[in-house]
Amino acid sequence: MTMIDDITEGVRRRGAVDTIRQGIAQAPALGKGLAFTFVLAVVGAVGRVTIPVLMQQSIDKGFVGGEIRTGFIVRLALFAAGVVVLGAISQRTAVYRIGVAAEAGLYGLRVRLFDHIHRLSLADHNVERRGALVGRVTSDIETLTTFFAWGGLAWMLDLSLMFVVACVMLAYDWVLAVVAFLVVAPLIIVLRLVQRRLVRAYDRVREGNGSMLSSISETVSGVETLQAYDAVEPALARVKQATEKRSKSSIRAGIIGAFLFPSGEVFSVFTVVTVVGIGIWRGESAGLTAGSLVGFMFLTYRFLEPIAEFTEVIDQTQTAVAGLRRVLGILDTPIGPPPATNPVALPAGRLGVSLHEVTFAYAPREEESAPTNVLSLLSIAIPAGQHVALVGESGSGKTTIARLIARLADPTAGRVTIGAVNLKHVANEDLRARLTVVPQEPFLFADTIAFNLRFAKPAATDAELAEAVRRLELDDWVAGLANGLDTAVGQRGQSLSAGERQIVALLRASLVNPDVLILDEATSSVDALNEVRLVRALRKLAHGRTTISIAHRLSTASRADRVLVLNAGRVVSDGSHDALMAEGGEYRRMYDSWLAATNT
Repeated sequence: MTMIDDITEGVRRRGAVDTIRQGIAQAPALGKGLAFTFVLAVVGAVGRVTIPVLMQQSIDKGFVGGEIRTGFIVRLALFAAGVVVLGAISQRTAVYRIGVAAEAGLYGLRVRLFDHIHRLSLADHNVERRGALVGRVTSDIETLTTFFAWGGLAWMLDLSLMFVVACVMLAYDWVLAVVAFLVVAPLIIVLRLVQRRLVRAYDRVREGNGSMLSSISETVSGVETLQAYDAVEPALARVKQATEKRSKSSIRAGIIGAFLFPSGEVFSVFTVVTVVGIGIWRGESAGLTAGSLVGFMFLTYRFLEPIAEFTEVIDQTQTAVAGLRRVLGILDTPIGPPPATNPVALPAGRLGVSLHEVTFAYAPREEESAPTNVLSLLSIAIPAGQHVALVGESGSGKTTIARLIARLADPTAGRVTIGAVNLKHVANEDLRARLTVVPQEPFLFADTIAFNLRFAKPAATDAELAEAVRRLELDDWVAGLANGLDTAVGQRGQSLSAGERQIVALLRASLVNPDVLILDEATSSVDALNEVRLVRALRKLAHGRTTISIAHRLSTASRADRVLVLNAGRVVSDGSHDALMAEGGEYRRMYDSWLAATNT
């Protein structure tokens, strides 16, 4: 179970009211002006109560001694019409206010959730399926949107109506009012019992929905690999299994929810029959007139209308609460490396990088009892302007060191400094302006090359883009493109070759003009012509900058000023390429093996 799952499970243990309260705290716009909106809803409810009162007054005072008091009834009707119109205007205003508050609140919640997901640590992103995260931003928030469009509105209007009707019923005849309340009270117990089961049922529905979206997302993203291995059918089987699981959960929740509506109808009939029977039995001896009994009967129907609707609304409410819990599970998850509370400015000029007795361990997997150290008491000093290559077998700690220097993660123990300043004390925007990472598989948006370059520097002019191209001596490459820098790259850059995508990444880094450059083997999987361009561009880009290269191809290490050979999170050799080759140790063995493999 991931950290996000653990936190979501903790949120799930809270009651629905606590969950909603926390949701409003996360999206304050949802609760803005709620009290005044409720007052408007109460005024609207008064308008709906007017008709039963009008009927009672008309029967008791409009028909006296066989005479119809037409003038009285007309005046009463005109007064009631005014109250109804006022109530309708108030109710419409309440509906409008709820709608505006809901949209504003959910907009803020969606944006905040999206921002929070991107601030989670890479460890959280690595263990949480991407489709599940997308599902929380899309379907879970959409569930809340649907709820506020009807369910939240119904709660507001129906509660205000019940409040007003209950007050009028007590004013008419408190005995009959208490009888009505007592007869309908067991329905509350029934609703509570069913609601608990609905909570669990809709939690499973939302979890199933996240798994389904993850399976679909993975299958669509990996369609090329699936077709290449003729593995479409097994992938579709996984999607079918996840979809079927989600469907069964939804059916179970629907069956439980279907029990609510008839239960409300049954209790409604019992309540009306009981009220009418006791009212007739008590008769005028209790001061209950014919008009009062008729008016009270209609008031009882008015009181039961919201309860009957609640049996439908509560179903949607549980869906929304389940979705909200999943959203809060993300928002309650601590973000990646926390921002510096009292940031220290990085010094001007070139920056050196150092690791001081750094230990790092990833969180243990489910089958592991304790975390395993990736780095152990590692100390490295990289002077400003030096190009250092990190080499070693897979799992030796190369990528982890790069992530710690880029502060994509914090060490478990020890400290990392840049320009002699602890990274934990550097503001993120300051660090990103001075340090850039070029990943092994650069991500490109489905737009033009120019757009993907400006992603790093939105205000960059055409002249600045052209200067970056000239600076890295890539004019010939741009000239060979169909539309120059306005060439579309396709979905995830698939219209470009692997080498061309890496060229775009280097140009993007050049625009930032960083003092520290981290390269994750930016010359892997490229054709010979583009490798020449890349090597030339890399030399230009790295010149005068502190550069850390994760070298899988040892030709990269041979061009570096210094090579660090890693094994199990420790530096086992440190020196220039020539010195390490002459030493004849681990690096010489790795280089000879690589050279033999490339010449085969």
